[in-house]
Amino acid sequence: MSQPPEPHGVIPYPGHTSDMSEAPRDEMRDYAGRDLLAGKRALITGGDSGIGRAVAVAFAKEGADIAIAYLEEHRDAEHTASLVETAGRRCLTLPGDLADAAHCRSVVGQTVVELGGSDIVVNNVAYQNPTEKFTDITDEQWRRTFAVNIDSFFYVTKAALEHLPDGGAIINTSSINGLRGNKSLIDYSATKGAVLALTYSLAQSLSDRRIRVNCVAPGPVWTPLIPATMDAEKVESFGEHAPFGRPAQPDEIAPSYVFFAAEQLSSYYSGEVLAPTGGETLPG
Repeated sequence: MSQPPEPHGVIPYPGHTSDMSEAPRDEMRDYAGRDLLAGKRALITGGDSGIGRAVAVAFAKEGADIAIAYLEEHRDAEHTASLVETAGRRCLTLPGDLADAAHCRSVVGQTVVELGGSDIVVNNVAYQNPTEKFTDITDEQWRRTFAVNIDSFFYVTKAALEHLPDGGAIINTSSINGLRGNKSLIDYSATKGAVLALTYSLAQSLSDRRIRVNCVAPGPVWTPLIPATMDAEKVESFGEHAPFGRPAQPDEIAPSYVFFAAEQLSSYYSGEVLAPTGGETLPG
């Protein structure tokens, strides 16, 4: 697949936590687990930093072994792995381009072999490249955004279903932009809307296996993707439009994933969307 131009922000794309002027809170330092996921194995795409890192650490503190799939942010992935291992769990790091279908299948296979199975899938990887006008979106960017943000969810989930036990969990990451759109992130918003529809449909399709399929749709969250894809002015004001007047920290979002992953907490939930949006309410 041809590569679109890299997004231009205040730090180099795809963004490393160490390059950020203000480090996000994404290590779940104050989080105390209760063995809600004891003995489980979780694959998290986009698990190297931001929301993915916070989810990986929270799951580890709840007793799960972790596999994280990511593009090329090796420093971030190594740090996430160290946090998981400090919590007493295993962490498998799986670099590569999840826009590629074969790689999606490979990360599932490696997870199953190395961790002995897979009980939870978190489809979290995302790509964005803001544009001023719809007509500025190139064909290559359009395909790249869909390949990463929705195609990978399809390929990873399809491969994982051969291994997920009945009663397993799939958690997809959407966005406030999938719920209400965003004029400078049109392609990204379209994929996040597709994630919602995929979640609803899979929940219906997999109900006979008791596999719970749910979705987290956050508002603005301070992660490396923001300064890696936005200019200085947008970064400076990022999240100010939310009713809370600030972006979320990844640590504030990760508990939503724990809720959906833990059968003890969400055994009667499937096809649901949790939207931590900093107080924004939506019609409908």
